[in-house]
Amino acid sequence: MDEYQAAHLDALFGAMSDATRRAILARLAQSDARVTELASAFTISLNSTSKHIRVLERAGLVTRTVQGREHVLSLNAGPMAEAAGWLEFYRQFWTDRLAALEDFVVKKRHTDKHGSKQ
Repeated sequence: MDEYQAAHLDALFGAMSDATRRAILARLAQSDARVTELASAFTISLNSTSKHIRVLERAGLVTRTVQGREHVLSLNAGPMAEAAGWLEFYRQFWTDRLAALEDFVVKKRHTDKHGSKQ
């Protein structure tokens, strides 16, 4: 993995690590929303909500369009595919490792049960 990919994954996982940011992403998955709409759904200030949004924008998970004085946000779920791909590699790794461990344990039990054939 090159340095750019590592930095991008760091930004993605960092952005998705916060419950408020995940809630923002979940809300935007339903439909686009104005910044003020999103802020009203949380018990934090508009300024704090804006900081969370900027983190999501830097990670490429949210895009902003300005329509007059309104800032409308949209979900960009594309970068999540990169994170999912990284997780899938390790899911497969652990699936393979656990299958090998299971084979070892089953063979060991069989050998212990039936005695060694020496």
